[in-house]
Amino acid sequence: MSDFYNEALEFAKKHVAPYAKETDENAAFPVETFKEMGKAGYFKLIIPTELGGLGKGIVEHQEAVLAFAKYCPTAGLCYMMHNVALNCVLANATEETKKAICKDVVENEVFLALAYSEFGTGTHFYLPEVKAEYSAEGVVLNGVKSMVTSAELAAYYLVLAPAEKENAINNWIVPKDSVGLSFAMNQWKGIGMRGNVSCPMKMDNIKLPMSMRIGEDGSGMDQVFAQVAPMFIVGLASVYTGLVQAQLELATNYSMSRKYPDGRSLSNIETVQIHLARIYTMAQTSEFLTREAARSFNAGEADAVAKIIAARINASENAIEASRLAMRIGGGKTYNKATQIERLLRDSYAGQIMAPSVDVLIVWLGKAITGQPLV
Repeated sequence: MSDFYNEALEFAKKHVAPYAKETDENAAFPVETFKEMGKAGYFKLIIPTELGGLGKGIVEHQEAVLAFAKYCPTAGLCYMMHNVALNCVLANATEETKKAICKDVVENEVFLALAYSEFGTGTHFYLPEVKAEYSAEGVVLNGVKSMVTSAELAAYYLVLAPAEKENAINNWIVPKDSVGLSFAMNQWKGIGMRGNVSCPMKMDNIKLPMSMRIGEDGSGMDQVFAQVAPMFIVGLASVYTGLVQAQLELATNYSMSRKYPDGRSLSNIETVQIHLARIYTMAQTSEFLTREAARSFNAGEADAVAKIIAARINASENAIEASRLAMRIGGGKTYNKATQIERLLRDSYAGQIMAPSVDVLIVWLGKAITGQPLV
């Protein structure tokens, strides 16, 4: 383990773990955790040092998300979204816009989020149906994004909208204080990842100058696959790897502490040992594949995209299976919410539907390993 990961893990024990339970119970964003993240400098993780950041990359992104998610998957997920959005800004925004946003992140400890998915297109978020009307002054955006993580809390939202160029898309930076921007907070009723507050975001005649467009007109799709997808998919693999690790720790500790009148514990039962062995194996494979995916992409290896997709599929599916087995070990007490295993079970199911969904990713992986375009 790297020193950076160990430091992030210690931070998570102090500032993520204490708020995990109430984040879930109240379906409330982990505000206190994010305040501490800002103070500790995690929001400026990937900002270049010349702009006041830490100058880190996808490997440290993966490690930080993994550390945070082990104690609260919601916190890991929302933090991951920030790095993904910021990475796209750093790679494609104008120098003036990039410097302004980085200055805000560094000095005011604000964070970013993604606003991609829509009700009509679902996980195919790269096919936006929102309306974009262009003029010499900029763009006017109208429409609704369906599930926007960190709703009302992020300072900037990265929005996909149709480009002037036919059959193409653009990324736009929409500041939280934009006139015409609103969130339907009462529509968030997620069964898991409840602190994400992933609710609809409405854009009613939001006017943006061209300086808030990321890159050239029509370059949004390239950005999605070059800057957004790698960090996003690695980030999700890290979130669900952290969840599997948490289930392993919880199930192991419960099996050893649950005693029978004769002094034996659950851990003495062969069936429980088998369940724990399987969860342990899933935790190991999830972490290995996720770390390898980040390393491979950082090294520019030819099969990095395939490794990233495989890591996400593996971690997402392992999270559900590990949670199912942990529930068996936890038994009635866990079913009655006496342990955190039940919370993580609910969190695990978000991995199946979060764009790109596991079904979409499996198809992408088949294309990637045979040299075909993903879409």
